[in-house]
Amino acid sequence: MKNCIESSRCKITIVLILMTLFCFSLSAFRYYISDTKVFLFLNWNLFLAWIPLLLSSFIRVFHIKSKISLVFIIIVWILFFPNSPYILTDLFHLRARNAVPIWYDLIVILSYAWTGLICGFISLHDIEKRLSDFGKKNRINAVIVLFLFISSFGVYLGRFLRWNSWDVLNNPFGLFSDIVLRLIYPMEYTKTWGVTVLMGLMLNFMYFTFKWAGVNEEKELQPQNKSLNELEQF
Repeated sequence: MKNCIESSRCKITIVLILMTLFCFSLSAFRYYISDTKVFLFLNWNLFLAWIPLLLSSFIRVFHIKSKISLVFIIIVWILFFPNSPYILTDLFHLRARNAVPIWYDLIVILSYAWTGLICGFISLHDIEKRLSDFGKKNRINAVIVLFLFISSFGVYLGRFLRWNSWDVLNNPFGLFSDIVLRLIYPMEYTKTWGVTVLMGLMLNFMYFTFKWAGVNEEKELQPQNKSLNELEQF
């Protein structure tokens, strides 16, 4: 139990839970003082952003070894993963309103966006670690880059065409039609690819900054821990 509490994964999970509660309290307080439901939808968006993390945690905790099971879970994961960065686009809803100051609404949206994004990045890192058992580092990095661009395309589908993850089951033919049209006639949908490419680049920069900052910190801590162990032995 003590080792679990002291683990970095346990700590970040606790922080994410606290951040989620903080987000909920911000929207609840806003609803209380304004009597409007303007930003209550962010709670649903954040719930969807947690799903990829729950799926990757399932893979991590139960050490899924079956390739078929792993592929199935990752397919479901990639369908929900765009919900994590999607909350960034909820900044579109930021505008001056009489009931609540705009600075408060900015804090509300950024809090939800940050929490959702970190949930997504941690889940992506989990998937990356699991895939590293099946391929070389460079190939896995290429897959991760691809996942982030797919995610940005998913964000476009959600924000501008109003598709969501459930539509894979609810309206698969309509969703498939919109995707295929943009693949066959890319020059007729420059907005689609502008959003996809630029947001994909941004997400890649953000993820690899997030990832490598953590790796560097771990490398700096290892020599310190080694020195402490040597002193204890001495």
